[in-house]
Amino acid sequence: MTSLDKPTEDTEQTQPDEARDARAVTEAALFEAFGGVRGMVETVLPGLLFVAIFTINKDLHISAIAALAVSLVLVVVRLVRKDTVKHAFSGVFGVAFGVVFAMFTGNAKDFYLPGMLYTLGLALAYIVTTLAGVPLIGLILGPVFKENLSWRTRNPGRKKAYAKASWAWGLILLAKCAILFPLYWWANTAQLGWVLVALKIPPFLLAVWLTWVFLAKAPAPIDVFAEMEEAEKAEKAEKERKAALAGDAGDPSGGRHRRGA
Repeated sequence: MTSLDKPTEDTEQTQPDEARDARAVTEAALFEAFGGVRGMVETVLPGLLFVAIFTINKDLHISAIAALAVSLVLVVVRLVRKDTVKHAFSGVFGVAFGVVFAMFTGNAKDFYLPGMLYTLGLALAYIVTTLAGVPLIGLILGPVFKENLSWRTRNPGRKKAYAKASWAWGLILLAKCAILFPLYWWANTAQLGWVLVALKIPPFLLAVWLTWVFLAKAPAPIDVFAEMEEAEKAEKAEKERKAALAGDAGDPSGGRHRRGA
């Protein structure tokens, strides 16, 4: 091996640094998109409170009101702290639909039905969009990575990673539905509730981890926002150059008087 074939010390240090940076960016984006630990707590807590209270006193109204109240408290806390409220609001809407549905039918198990149907619909959305060539996880994470939809046509390796991640999400959620829907028909409210709470976090963490694995190995995202800024700067510089040329062309002295010639 010649000296030209040997990797330099700077190259050896740069490559691990770039890999670490890519992993860090991916982790931060996933944390932002899916809410992190706090988002998981806000997802689990209302359902956990509902099934805990219902297991003790079998009172649908008290259980439903308590679940809705804690969801609203979580939103208020985020508003007071001026944090993003999208995850807390989604939790409130999910709990509210469950409360309304259960109150309407009088069946406590129906508190969980809207969320189960949403999970089934989301699983199908991941699979269908992937088959259509626009994997849903790419639509979700593209803006977070500042790449928007550039991965569809300009970054095939990244599109492939998004497709794998979307398949993972779709199949994991379908497996979750395959457990929950039979329990909806055969189990009582408390049994269904505790199983549903137990299945809130593990499948979610598995899907997020697989997404991280696929994206960490994928090509870096194309920052379309940075590209647009560069294009705007170049366009502005070109306009200034043309204006300067036009000014010189309109000056009979060729601008010599401005230079003291």
